[in-house]
Formats: sequence, structure tokens, C-alpha cells
Amino acid sequence: MKQIFVILAYIIWLAAVSFSQSKSNDAISRQIFSLHADKTFTLSYDDASNMSKLMAVAGNFPNAEADRSGISAMNFAAGFFYSGRGIQAPPEQIKVTFWILSKRPRFAQTHDLGIFAGQETFEIGTGRYAARARENMEYLNYEIPRETLVKIARQSAVRITLGEQEFDFTREQLKLFADLILLTDVSATR
Repeated sequence: MKQIFVILAYIIWLAAVSFSQSKSNDAISRQIFSLHADKTFTLSYDDASNMSKLMAVAGNFPNAEADRSGISAMNFAAGFFYSGRGIQAPPEQIKVTFWILSKRPRFAQTHDLGIFAGQETFEIGTGRYAARARENMEYLNYEIPRETLVKIARQSAVRITLGEQEFDFTREQLKLFADLILLTDVSATR
């Protein structure tokens, strides 16, 4: 009987240790530097709101894809906000915003996002659309489940559809997702 209590106590202790993991902003900063992603990722903290923001900005999609889609250029940013000076748990949703440079709106009417990664298809749906006509910019904002980004980051070829247009993520863009997943893993500190 005493052994059962000892085993139960150990299991409870192990669960508490597992769930209490966190990663400080200092640890995240060191990890960003070790990944050589310091020009891609930014980590900021605002004292007034006690909020931190981890964000990554990807390079442009290939010019040939932009030309085929009738736009000048497109890239994206991915990130999220969290309370305090450290991540207590990986985010369930990560915000991804596509920035489109175009002389005329290309995505105002239809901007559903679909992702094709390996044998899996993820229908993210209609995101939030915004445009700045004077700057020839369109913004497409989505919240993508972290689990979906984990699956995307494991692939070597990922195609997306934005409205009626198709684009392929570059290797560098897929690495950005993989690095973001690693940075948000509270158990990974390398």
C-alpha cells in the first residue's frame, strides 16, 4: 500500500513539473541568437501593458509567383502576444499576416486561405482583410493553430491558396515556421 502512495506522489510531482515549465524572454533571446534567426525574429516587451511580442518576418515569395498572381510582391509575418516576460505555455493560435504589394486590390473579394502540406489539407478560411490604397498594400490576417504550423514546418514542400491564387512557401519560410515552433516550445531551450 505504501508503494502505491509513493508511486502516486511521484506521478503527481512529475505532472506538476511538466505543466509548470516556462521560458523567459532572456532564454528566448538567447535561442533566437543561437538559431541565427536574429534578423528574422524580434522579441519585445512593453512595461505599460506587461505584454511581450514574438514576431518573425519572412522574405518575399518568388517574383515569378508574384508576377503570375498579378501582384508586385508578397511576404508575411507570424507571431503572437503573451503576458509577462516569459512564455508559460505554447500559444494555441499564431497570427499570420500576408502583406501584398499591388497596384490594384487582388484579394478584396476573396481571400480564403487553404494550406496543402504533404498529404494534408488545412482550410483556414476567410481571414480579416485590410487595405491601404495610397500605399498599394493589402493585408490578409489569419489565426493558424500551432499544431497546423508544426505539420507545415515538417514538410519540404507546402502550397497555399489565397483566394484564387497559389503560392509555394520557400525553404526559408518553412524554416521560419520551424524556428517559431521551437522558440514557443517551453521545454526546448537549446
